[in-house]
Amino acid sequence: MEKVDLSVSELTLGQKLNLMEAIWDDLSKNDEILESPDWHETVLKDREEALSAGKITVSDWKEAKERIRRNVSCE
Repeated sequence: MEKVDLSVSELTLGQKLNLMEAIWDDLSKNDEILESPDWHETVLKDREEALSAGKITVSDWKEAKERIRRNVSCE
C-alpha cells in the first residue's frame, strides 16, 4: 500500500472534518471488513432501552449532520 504524505496539522478544521467524512464513506462501502468492538453491542442496547423509555430521541442523519455543521466552526 502506498503511503499518503499529508500534513494534517496544516488543514483547517473544516478540511479535517471533510477528510474524515470522505474516509468513513469509503470505508463503509465495504462493511464486511469493518468489525465492531464488543463494547459497541452494550452501548447500542443501552441506547435502544433509553429510546424505548423516551429518555432520548433520534434525528435523521442528514438533519444531524446539518446541526453539527451549524454548531461547529469549520474554517
